[in-house]
Amino acid sequence: QAGVSRSVAVVTAYLMKTEGLRCEEAYAAVRAAKPDAEVNPGFQGQLKLYEAMGCAVDTSSVLYKRYRLQMLTERYPELQDLPREVFAVDPTSICQTPVTEVLYRCRKCSRRALFRGSSILSHTEGSGPTAFARKRITDSAQLYGDGREKCTSYFTEPVQWMEPALLGVLEGQLLCPKCMSKLGSFSWRGEQCSCGRWVTPAFQIHKSRVDEVRTLPAGNFQAAKT
Repeated sequence: QAGVSRSVAVVTAYLMKTEGLRCEEAYAAVRAAKPDAEVNPGFQGQLKLYEAMGCAVDTSSVLYKRYRLQMLTERYPELQDLPREVFAVDPTSICQTPVTEVLYRCRKCSRRALFRGSSILSHTEGSGPTAFARKRITDSAQLYGDGREKCTSYFTEPVQWMEPALLGVLEGQLLCPKCMSKLGSFSWRGEQCSCGRWVTPAFQIHKSRVDEVRTLPAGNFQAAKT
């Protein structure tokens, strides 16, 4: 059955790519030709992802990265021996930045680069204080009209320096690997952003704990955002 479902998914993806059809349209065309054709929920999710990425496999896409992370807890319930490609390269292991790059470093020790801008996994803004129905909403939580950002944390893909903390546990703290100050937290089951959106899995670094540094390739010049 798995092989049959896979074959139907492949043909559906082919029609999406070559005929410019939406996922539902391509699947309907396959079923019109073969009424007993079925795609299991897993392949349905992959076809939706393929459509959202413009019928291309883009491993750098936020959508792709988030989908891959969500699948990890199903395939590796013990959270051990995770594939190496899941972890973004530690920015300190690259000697030269080939293009203009935004890096984020620990604010306390001011030296340790933690992640790149490309590792940030953006999410749709939540509904604000109304999303925290079960929590007491303070006055400050309601002051979203005063110019402050609704999202007070960056949600990223896991970075290589996080690996020892992530393996074998469902949740915990994220500490700077240099000065050991607290940067944020992680949870494979998900965490709620300050904007109200639930993010799963969540690797959350508070914006107040990092500085943004724009690295330019010419002369390795670095400019800290003020």
